[in-house]
Amino acid sequence: MSSGLKNVVVVGGSYVGMPRFAVLPKYEHKAFIPYTTTFASSPHASQHAVIQARVSQLHKDHVVLDREWSNQGGSGSREIPFDYLVVATGTRLQPPGTMVHDDKPASVGYFQQYQTRVRDARSIAIVGGGAVGVQMAADLKELYPDKEVTVVHSRAQLMPLYHEALDGIIKERFADLGVKLVTGSRVVLPPGGFQDQDQEKGGPTTIKLQNGTELTADLVIPAVGQTPNNQFLSSLPASSSLVNPANGFIRVRPTLQFRDPQYPHLFAVGDIADSGAHKAARPGAAQAQVVAQNVLAMVEGREPSENIVVDPPAIHLTLGLTKNVIFKNPDTANGETEPKIIRKDE
Repeated sequence: MSSGLKNVVVVGGSYVGMPRFAVLPKYEHKAFIPYTTTFASSPHASQHAVIQARVSQLHKDHVVLDREWSNQGGSGSREIPFDYLVVATGTRLQPPGTMVHDDKPASVGYFQQYQTRVRDARSIAIVGGGAVGVQMAADLKELYPDKEVTVVHSRAQLMPLYHEALDGIIKERFADLGVKLVTGSRVVLPPGGFQDQDQEKGGPTTIKLQNGTELTADLVIPAVGQTPNNQFLSSLPASSSLVNPANGFIRVRPTLQFRDPQYPHLFAVGDIADSGAHKAARPGAAQAQVVAQNVLAMVEGREPSENIVVDPPAIHLTLGLTKNVIFKNPDTANGETEPKIIRKDE
């Protein structure tokens, strides 16, 4: 590598949409996108690498990995130096929303085992009325119309980030499918969560709510509690100031550089960034373009000047295997009062 080249490290390579594979059989092998040919068509392919590892420590000019890697057949190392770094680590859910294994064969096996649990359960409760819980409930009831499927949500409105019209659309669809709703009280999570409890022998799992009511289900699917993947930041000086203590997301400027002036060469993008944008694929893709332009500017000796645009929250929400809706909150800053709604059946 010549002295004029700059090393850019991107930490994170995940995507959204995996929970459907936990309930829909015969497609689980398609849940994994290979990155082995990411740079194959590049005329400078030898200057790039995709590394399967976790960053255990982040320092100002290098990262430390949880395993050794070798570049072009060289000796193994746990460290990668960088000039610029982009954190794209997102958040993690409780399984089955997040994989428990690192390799494809084991993960395919996990999905298949979970599908068996879904098939054998007569009643299923989904804890959480966000996008993951709503979409899984609709899929389940369409695939298994004879099962009892219940969504338990702490608020009266489902997906409260969005205009109340989306709540009405979801509840109308749930009524058509026969999905039951229990709303208005938070679930009392047992120690260790529900992952082990609903696998124990001896009958259904009891779900207790803070208002004192209880319900039972053969299988409980947790769809709450996104946890930011920020643990490797603790190795940086003044790491506590890098994240918003209210949510764990990395504080950023409109350029998506870390807000802390000590680290102008560090960027955060997507769900892990405390950008003010909602957590979804479309804003994440737009932010990636901003980061790319700003890193390029710095490589060329210019000040980063591209800023993100925070649009009203929008989502393409599936409500079963074919029915779906594109929903966008009204842009009140520009005088809009009603959401944009496009219903689809495809």
